Parts: sequence; structure tokens; C-alpha cells
Amino acid sequence: MALAEVVGSTAAIGYGLAAIGPGIGVGLVFASYIQSTARQPESSRITLPYVWIGFAVVEALALLGIAFGFIWQGQL
Repeated sequence: MALAEVVGSTAAIGYGLAAIGPGIGVGLVFASYIQSTARQPESSRITLPYVWIGFAVVEALALLGIAFGFIWQGQL
């Protein structure tokens, strides 16, 4: 019985696994905002810009992850 040979790029698999982190991060950012707004509804307008900053940072890191995957693969 022969072992199956892996053909193709493992960068796609790596980024697929790495996308779990930003997904969890975005979930935590918005979950914390919902929880803080439920505790203090009057602070929702004050904390909303911080939510969008946190969301942007998490997504920027995800985009850097895919960009570095392409660079290390040599396709960019």
C-alpha cells in the first residue's frame, strides 16, 4: 500500500487554519462591546469607535497573514 503524495501548495491550508484566529478575535471584540453595552447602555456611543478600531486591527492582521502566505509561496 503506497502513501498518498501531497501535491500543491500548503499555503492555502495554512491560511485556512490561520483564519481561525481573526475569526475568534472579531467575535471577542463584538462580544465585549455587547457585554459592556448591556452593563452600561449610556456608554455605547463612547465605546463604539474602539470597537471599529479593534475590528480593523484584527482584520488587518488577517490580511497580512494572507499576503505573507503569498510572498512566502513566491506568487506575489
